[in-house]
This record gives sequence, C-alpha cells and structure tokens, in this order.
Amino acid sequence: MPFSSFHDNEETVGRLRQMLARGRFPHAVLLTGPEGAGKYTLALMLAQAMNCLAAPEPGEFCGTCENCRRIAGAADVEARVAEAVEAREALRETDKKETRIIIQTHPDVMVLPPDPPQLMIKLGQVRRVIETIYYKPAEARRRVYIFTDSSFMKEAANSLLKVLEEPPEYATLFLLAVNSGELLPTIRSRCLAFHLSALPVEAVERHLAACHPEWNVRQRQLVARLSGGALGRAQGFDLAAYAEARKDALLILHSALQSSDHSALFHATEAYRAGAEGKEKTERLVSATYSLLEDLLAIDSGAPQLVRNTDVSAELGKLGQAVSFEWITHAARSLAQVESGMRRNLLRSLSLDALAVSLETGI
Repeated sequence: MPFSSFHDNEETVGRLRQMLARGRFPHAVLLTGPEGAGKYTLALMLAQAMNCLAAPEPGEFCGTCENCRRIAGAADVEARVAEAVEAREALRETDKKETRIIIQTHPDVMVLPPDPPQLMIKLGQVRRVIETIYYKPAEARRRVYIFTDSSFMKEAANSLLKVLEEPPEYATLFLLAVNSGELLPTIRSRCLAFHLSALPVEAVERHLAACHPEWNVRQRQLVARLSGGALGRAQGFDLAAYAEARKDALLILHSALQSSDHSALFHATEAYRAGAEGKEKTERLVSATYSLLEDLLAIDSGAPQLVRNTDVSAELGKLGQAVSFEWITHAARSLAQVESGMRRNLLRSLSLDALAVSLETGI
C-alpha cells in the first residue's frame, strides 16, 4: 500500500486518510513541520488518493494508474522548478515579467512553489489559482492546489483569502509551512491544520543505512543529527559538500579565535566568487557556520549531548573554551549580515573576510 511508504506520523496520516475515505476531506489543509519532514510528499500522496482510478480501498491509491503516475510526475519539485525557470529565461523580456512559475504535470493538480528570484508566492500565481479553481476538474474527481512554501507576498496572501472564504466543493488547497505562524491569522483560521513531527535520530539512522549503504556508522549518525529528524532532508543530504563547507567554516572560527595569521583564510575565501555556483557554495558555508555556532552554544550552555557535529566534537570542545555566550550571539549577528550582503550581491570573498575580522574583534 503506497501510504505505508510514508515514514512515521502514523496518527496524522491515518486521520487524513479516514477523512478522505469518508468523503469529508476539508477544502483547505495546512501541513506544518520541519523542512524535510515529508509535507510535500504527503500532500502529493493525498492528491493521488483523491483522484486514483483504481484505488485498492477507500483512502488509498494504487500509484500505477494514469492519474497517479501523472500526479507523481511533480514529485521532484526542484527539478520541475529548474525546468520552468529555464523555459521562462527563453522568453522575451516583456513576457518574462508576466510569467510565474507553476508546476502542472496533471491538468487538475497544480503545484505553486516560491517564484525566483525573490522566492515568494506571488500575486500572479494566486491569480492563476483563482482563474482555474471554479472550473470543474477535467480528468480527475478533485482539483488540488499545493502551495509548497509559506512565504507569500502581501497581495498574494490577501487574494488567496478570497478563495479560502468560498472554495468550490470539488477543490482542495494544501498550504505547507515550517511554522503556522508564518501565515496570516486570517489564512490559518480558514484551514484545518496538521503537524508532522520529526523522526527520532535512531529511526533516521536506520533509514539511511538502507538508502546510503556507502556511508559508515559515524557518517549516518552525523547526517541524522544534522537533518534534525527530517527524513527527506537526510536522504538528500550532500555529505561531501557539507564537509567541504564545514572545513572552511572551522577555518573562519579558528582564524578569529586562535590565529593572527589570516593568510589561509584569505586563500580559502578567494574560492567564493560571483555566479550561481559561488552563491550555492556561500550558502552552504553560511549554513555550516550556523550549525557550528549552535554546537558551540550547546557546549557553552553545559549541554554537549546536543552537539550535532559529533565527528568534530573534540575540536568544538577546544573552541568552546575560547568563546562566551556574548561572542556566539555576536557571531550569529555577523553571519546574518553576510546573508544580507549576499541578497545585495556584495563581493562574497570580501564579506567572508570581513566576517572573520568582525568575529576577532568581538572576542
């Protein structure tokens, strides 16, 4: 049975399936939970179950019929978004401004991801929902709309309210969010909310042993802790890229705390150049640095058992002796300034050098 492949959160999944089997599924559902907890996967499964042509039982789906296969075509949402962005780039300049990113592998199931480059749900996307939602489905029993993120532009959020107030009986909207507080109270009040919890670290490790047999025990433990119990994030975790980024993050911290010679740091930050590749590399570095700062905070707070980067815990312990809560707070603020500079396209290597100097003066 396809729903059996969804790991953990059996009670939540069971309640949703029961409502579906009884024909009493809500018109608007808010799925919350940590990134990688399976919110999008579950929403897509429910869309399949609503429209399956050969369901083995009520509240289930076969996964092989025409509707199930076409809906499943949107499973790799990042790849579909990349294709849509590439297609938009091929348009004339005047058309690019009016074209919004929408994923639709089935005519009655629409996925609405954050629209680049601002990565927010925009008015044009919600307008497309309004234009189609009041037409009865062409090839399915229900129209389904999945908003994969809670970052709505103000105009888009206000327009969505109109649909949520008077939804047609044959349509269901899914709103996905890490935290329900990210959405307007007026939107939350019109949705039935369900929360997906993170998996225990041990459970994630067991799943990783099956899908990543090339990782050893320590690597699986590391990824399970870094993923925060989010199985989807753990399964797609790029361990090699993280290790490379963390090496430079440790170099920044060591340079700020224990060295007056910054030549090695300057040599490393030279690799963080402009362009899409440099942007991704810098984002990984910022994420790795945040992770190390969180571990240093755990050590400073007397809770070393909460350290996630367990394979470098000895090194973190030595760094922890040289920092204070105030320094960690200052480092987090400085790192946020680097993120802000990235959005303004400041020179990345210079921003990272400035970060190290800022951390040194903040000791």
